[in-house]
Amino acid sequence: MTILTIATTLLTIGIFIYACTLLTSYMVIGIASIGGSREYMYKNEFTDFRLLASSPHAPSVSILAPAYNEGATIIENVRSLLSLYYSNLEVVVINDGSKDDCLQKLIDGYDLEKIDFHVQYKIATKEVRGVYRSRKAVYKRLVVVDKVNGGKADALNVGINVSSNDYIVCIDVDCILEQDSLLKMMKPFLEETGKKVIASGGVVRIANSCEIKDGRLEKIRLPENYWARMQSLEYIRAFIIGRMAWARINGLLLISGAFGAFDKQIAIEAGGYNHKTVGEDMELVVRMRRYMEEQRRPYRVTYIPDPLCWTEAPESTKILGRQRNRWTRGTIETLKMHSPLFLNPRYGVMGMLSYPFWFFFEMLAPLIEFFGMVVFTILSIMGLINWHAFLALLAFIISFGYLFSAFAAYMEVATFNMYRRRTDMMKLLLTALTEPFVFHPFVVWAAIKGYVDIIRKKNSWGEMTRQGFGPTAQKK
Repeated sequence: MTILTIATTLLTIGIFIYACTLLTSYMVIGIASIGGSREYMYKNEFTDFRLLASSPHAPSVSILAPAYNEGATIIENVRSLLSLYYSNLEVVVINDGSKDDCLQKLIDGYDLEKIDFHVQYKIATKEVRGVYRSRKAVYKRLVVVDKVNGGKADALNVGINVSSNDYIVCIDVDCILEQDSLLKMMKPFLEETGKKVIASGGVVRIANSCEIKDGRLEKIRLPENYWARMQSLEYIRAFIIGRMAWARINGLLLISGAFGAFDKQIAIEAGGYNHKTVGEDMELVVRMRRYMEEQRRPYRVTYIPDPLCWTEAPESTKILGRQRNRWTRGTIETLKMHSPLFLNPRYGVMGMLSYPFWFFFEMLAPLIEFFGMVVFTILSIMGLINWHAFLALLAFIISFGYLFSAFAAYMEVATFNMYRRRTDMMKLLLTALTEPFVFHPFVVWAAIKGYVDIIRKKNSWGEMTRQGFGPTAQKK
């Protein structure tokens, strides 16, 4: 056998083992998500959230909403937050040095006045220029902070410093929250007695093509745009199956930056958000978990499969590419910062299962796929491909991926069934057929560009222009 043949054989065996391990992991995750979803549905069947909504003894919550150049929709977005069903609530909007009229619109719209407020810098941040409260009693829950621009992580740290309640809920200000989202999100913090719940995540859904009125979701529709529709399927897989399974074994490493709840004291003790990474949401969860493990304090990171938050997904390849580029860089940065966790039994499930899974099947997957495509092209030109074996394996992989997407769609219907028109589910399943040939290759390419930007030491977010909700929404 020639050296080239041996190398090709070893490479083929390696990729085959990698693929088999990945597919087995997906099957295990799928099975675990079924049990987790059933358990959650059964528990909440007998829960009366109205008691928590009106109780003065409910956990005190501060919503932290960073805002940068959100003048076009800031009034409606804040009104939506103030209308949430929860008694012990504070809404902290952090104006992160906006260059538009965002702050002035808040001042005029909510009759704000600057107050004397001593900021305790428990976490180091950029300078706070002023703290505002409303003169009107109806807006007593609203606090607006004006600060020097420092990015989302720095703005959230300012919110932590200024907030007065025991728990913080960090959101994107332009997200739409369900009216009972806080009631469901805070339930795990009350239920767990043996271990301290340090963080809890919720499902994020795609709001493109939905009807939004006065900051509330009026009618749910599957996105008309192909890229947004493909992301709807992707989010269903990630949130209903992936995160549900990882939370069940207390191995969850990521809580979406669009909507997550945290124990404020633990977040402060762990050091708050890290402004040196574009993946500050994942990095904070990993660091809080690492802190608790090193302190040998029993804890949990929980997850709520209810659709609690709706966000606008990118509808253009340009913006979607920037988003996936940033996600890749955030994952690489986080795993690099916390490399001592890798296969370290001291950190339990996080060190032995969660970190290795993210390392091999999230961080390295785009590189392996891209490298595999390059090698395949070279071997094809050289006539070294066994086409019968290749086509059979390709058909199996594509079929497995489609069945996994169909399983995710089934789990959506069997649990919360947000897309109730049959045509919506048919569209979703038909869209899934195109994923291996259109959406997935694009995501892999965007991730590769993320690797290139890491090498170039590029750490910017990239402009994320949104269209806004509804047909008359203004561009921001």
